[in-house]
Amino acid sequence: MKFLDLAKVYIRSGSGGSGCVSFRREKYIEYGGPDGGDGGTGGSVWAEAVDHLNTLIDFRYQQHFFADNGRPGMGQQRSGKFGEDIVLKVPVGTEILDEDEESVIADMTEVGQRVLLAKGGNGGWGNLHFKTSTNQAPRRSNPGQEGVERTIWLRLKLIADAGLLGMPNAGKSTFLAATSNARPKIADYPFTTLHPNLGVVGIDGAEFVMADIPGLIEGASEGRGLGDLFLGHVERCAVLLHLIDGTSEDVVADYETIIGELEAYGGALAEKPRVTALNKIDALDEEERAEKLAALEEASGGTVLPMSGVSREGLDTVLRAVRAQITEDRLRMAKSEEEQEQWHP
Repeated sequence: MKFLDLAKVYIRSGSGGSGCVSFRREKYIEYGGPDGGDGGTGGSVWAEAVDHLNTLIDFRYQQHFFADNGRPGMGQQRSGKFGEDIVLKVPVGTEILDEDEESVIADMTEVGQRVLLAKGGNGGWGNLHFKTSTNQAPRRSNPGQEGVERTIWLRLKLIADAGLLGMPNAGKSTFLAATSNARPKIADYPFTTLHPNLGVVGIDGAEFVMADIPGLIEGASEGRGLGDLFLGHVERCAVLLHLIDGTSEDVVADYETIIGELEAYGGALAEKPRVTALNKIDALDEEERAEKLAALEEASGGTVLPMSGVSREGLDTVLRAVRAQITEDRLRMAKSEEEQEQWHP
């Protein structure tokens, strides 16, 4: 399944059915009177967050969603049939934006959450509603209310507890593959990762979701490389893990490049808790490790953890540091072996 995190959708609710002008005509009933029924209400357009979806690819192939119109009223006081509602099923974490791509209509953060996007038009009144003591044979009815037509944007922001940041080839995909069951593409050239990947990481009996996004380069906020298109997927994270390639000639410049892009992106992303790690230390000797760690700690003003996704050196220490920044309500406790082996019919 291809990954798509932005889609433009056209929606329209159903119009209400018209009221009916009718009179009761039966043998031996001299004064039948009006009996025109009301029109049916038009269908509405809803959005619902569902589980087991992590892409908006379905909205690439179908972009128009029109609800049914209500049916007109009929004689014998019969109301028209209501129009069927239509439901847009979106992944959890989808933001629904107005046509200007700035005004947020709804943020779908929970499974089962439903939001009304366009309300169906009310049905018109039949002439039965207009009967009075002075007007016992009204010949008027109301037309149905028009439906609502609008253009909206769907923008998916994956829900993860921790996010991976770094330059291309910093070892983010290798780290995710080493610590979870995720199998992202890994190669020795930049921009191997072209779309976000999610993996469930476990440490000390607790599990959390980690997101790996494509690497950032200098000028990403201006559209260079893959730009900052995917930074939105780490906006919901509780903590960011910043990986720095230990084999780089200037690790401080790499660190400052990522921090600069976070600040240029805006919002609260640059203020989120961060864990900084020097990756690929298996390719460095002791002197190089100490030199680059000291330079990074001076630039960041905090602790920098050494690690290697290939040799797995220091992985547990980094994961514990990440877990410490995640609140308990986000963590999921892993099942014990006895619970996993227990079988129920």
